[in-house]
Amino acid sequence: MAVEDSDLRQRKKKSPKKATDAITGQVVDDDEDLVKTGIEKLKKIKKSLVASSDSDEPDTKSKPKPSRSAAASSSAPASGGVQPHHGFDGVALLLLVGGLLTRLHQLGLPRAIVFDELHFGKFAGYYVNNMFFFDSQPPLGKQLLALAAHFAGFDGNFNFDRIGSEYPEGFPVYALRLLPAVAGSLLLPASYCLLRQLGVSRPAAGLAGLLLLLDNAVLVQSRFMLMEPFLLLFSVLGVFCLVRFRHYRERPFSLPWLGWLTAGFVFLGAATSVRYSGLLTLLLGAVIVCRDFWTLIPDRRVTSGQLLAQLAARALAVLAVPLLVYGASFYAHLTVLHKAGAHDNVMTSAFQASLDGGLASIIQNQPLEVGHGSQVTLRHTLGRTCWLHSHEGVYPVKYDDDRGSSHQQQVSCYSYKDVNNWWIVKQPDIDDMRVTSPFKPVKHGDIIQLVHGMTSRALNSHDEVSCYIDYNISMPAQNLWKVELLNGKDTGNVWHAIVSQVRLIHQPSGTALKFTGQQLPDWGHNQLEVTCDKVVQQDDTIWNAEEHRYTLAEGSEKQQEDMAGAEMLPLSSARLSLWAKFTELQLKMLFNNQETVQGHMYASDPLDWLSLKRGVAYWISPDSNAQVHFLGNAAVWLAASASLAAYAGIMGIYLLRRRRECYDIPEDEWDKMCDLGLIVLLGFALNYLPYFIIDHTFFLHHYLPAYIFAVLMSACIVDHVFVLLGRVAGGWLRLPAAAGVLLWLAAAVYTFIRFSVVTYGTTPLSAPEVQALAWRDTWDLIVHKP
Repeated sequence: MAVEDSDLRQRKKKSPKKATDAITGQVVDDDEDLVKTGIEKLKKIKKSLVASSDSDEPDTKSKPKPSRSAAASSSAPASGGVQPHHGFDGVALLLLVGGLLTRLHQLGLPRAIVFDELHFGKFAGYYVNNMFFFDSQPPLGKQLLALAAHFAGFDGNFNFDRIGSEYPEGFPVYALRLLPAVAGSLLLPASYCLLRQLGVSRPAAGLAGLLLLLDNAVLVQSRFMLMEPFLLLFSVLGVFCLVRFRHYRERPFSLPWLGWLTAGFVFLGAATSVRYSGLLTLLLGAVIVCRDFWTLIPDRRVTSGQLLAQLAARALAVLAVPLLVYGASFYAHLTVLHKAGAHDNVMTSAFQASLDGGLASIIQNQPLEVGHGSQVTLRHTLGRTCWLHSHEGVYPVKYDDDRGSSHQQQVSCYSYKDVNNWWIVKQPDIDDMRVTSPFKPVKHGDIIQLVHGMTSRALNSHDEVSCYIDYNISMPAQNLWKVELLNGKDTGNVWHAIVSQVRLIHQPSGTALKFTGQQLPDWGHNQLEVTCDKVVQQDDTIWNAEEHRYTLAEGSEKQQEDMAGAEMLPLSSARLSLWAKFTELQLKMLFNNQETVQGHMYASDPLDWLSLKRGVAYWISPDSNAQVHFLGNAAVWLAASASLAAYAGIMGIYLLRRRRECYDIPEDEWDKMCDLGLIVLLGFALNYLPYFIIDHTFFLHHYLPAYIFAVLMSACIVDHVFVLLGRVAGGWLRLPAAAGVLLWLAAAVYTFIRFSVVTYGTTPLSAPEVQALAWRDTWDLIVHKP
């Protein structure tokens, strides 16, 4: 076209004022009109050629490959032929109404503890009563439940003892289940709006929302005091905001650009603050933002300075915003939970002492500085809770592997409070173990002995850690230990009870007293092993003096009598900064996973999830076979899994043909399919594949974050099929395809209704009725009444 226009301009200089149009044969007034008329006719010819190609089979002949600049331009999300949807419309409203109707229906039933309400309801009660508890997952979702409990007037005194226990009269069960139900309802229009932002047609996006509405597993998880409704909603909203953010790439740092970027990572930070699995969708958000930045780099209109500014803003949003949300949730957590609770012993002595009551009521105002004559219990500071312990028993003469032992008095780490946990700190050159005047505090680098309070034998080490017994066999005592204070600058290099973290270095071997975590055999009363290790710098060599008092009585018998009935005298409480509590809690959550349940009958593997091999029993009535069973809608579930393979196959064919320079679909449709792969397929992969490498016991509900993306993909495949059919034979094949989709929906509706009896759990079932629902042998529905 450019060559022809240039030729026409050259002819204009040479031709007479009047000329005949070569296409129509009409006489035109001048050369300028001739040019205009020629261009218009060429445009009409081009348009007719395009129309004729659309009416026939797709053109598979080679055509020029788009230029790199064009490809870069077309990668811009807003540049495709399908314009993204920008608002909450009638379809989204209908999905919201449908979600509320299905999720709020009989929400207060069953009026009993269902599945993990056992934990989350109890946690809400702890929040109401300001009692500290430990959980290996972040607190935001539990805080939302606690907020609902607070406004509902729950006093937090109900004992969540076991699944199936009836809630007492006056317990606000409906109010505590309401917030998850609303979150589960909002998930449907949020998913619809996300697909509309990705350029998916309104019917296909509505189909995705309808499939989620009809899925029994998503419904079950939305009706009880569980965390997944918050996790799923925040994840989808976060991705939606970031897709929306990309449409303002031409207006960087504008209010919408900043607003959508920030909102996206606020929601993804909230998802991470509900469950750590939200990190996987947060990673997806980072990929979306990084990919969008990558497409800006070849744009010459964007200067290097502007690129750096955008990179800094995006990095700040990806890193800082989720951390702020995460930190805020823990700030509220640690501020509200200021009283001692049932889980205190998981935390260090210093953490426990910072809480009102509990250990603080025992050790408050106890002597602070540890010195000669101090009586202490030495707690393993990090990891498993236990105290340095000894008793009258000795190591066996020979072990099971025929190795000989020292036959000295056993030393172990004991997980319970016991009188044999007391030790007396003694300076080697002083025989009297009473506190002397002036008081002699132990400082960093001092050499001490530790004398077991109930046996008066000193802590020793040869081949094993023991308390030394003099057998007169030429094996002298090696009972000297150097004190190394890890945080000595906080205490003026003086050993303090509770707050000082110490390592005890054996002299002269230079090894450190270490908790190994290994359980001793029956001869060691199945207590935990203590040894010495040449590797000094490790967490298992850190100890702290927890309970502390001064030895005042004279003579070992009197000292043992005092320690046997020792009770700490309250004097002052310890203080721990919020940051110190936060960092300690993160370490404990990282290394104390409470969720692993080995050998559970409803456990499943990630491969099982794709085919819906096994559900999970959530509750069963004690009086009938009425039950709540977590099980997906098979018609929706299997189609969602198949859609993942369908997308991979379709894109594989397209890629191979494009390598042969055969372009079967318009560029805007190709860009949309690539975008769906980047966001929907990658969202599924990130939320699914990590479970193959995590050592954990899994259940079907762990699959839900990935499953949401699989359902969205099924709607995307339907949308793309209809686009293809519209280009074939005039689009008449859309009618049988639409009929097929309607049959699929009918199957989904039938399955939803059929399994609604175990979704809501309000219908008494006979044994044959329960057995009739076991469409697969691996679906372990419960029958306990004839």
